[in-house]
Amino acid sequence: MAKPMTKSQITDHLAKKASITKKMAAHILDEIAALAHREAKNTFTLPGIGKLVLVNRKARMGRNPATGAEIKIPAKRVVKFRVAKACKDAALGKK
Repeated sequence: MAKPMTKSQITDHLAKKASITKKMAAHILDEIAALAHREAKNTFTLPGIGKLVLVNRKARMGRNPATGAEIKIPAKRVVKFRVAKACKDAALGKK
């Protein structure tokens, strides 16, 4: 299995493709991340890749894996990433 790309590798690739400096490409990546963090509560979409969605989880019963004792897991809000169909098809191939 291949290693995932690092931020510097992604920046280098974007800089070459867009004919911009690596510093500018890194700034663009940082701005996209900051925008995603800010807008996640309203659903943030990256076209062709997926979207960040805020989801409410219900309270439930779970188990402590070390002791086997039952514990109550409280309700909470979590951020989920839903992968776009185009990205799934590109990564997995069409069915």
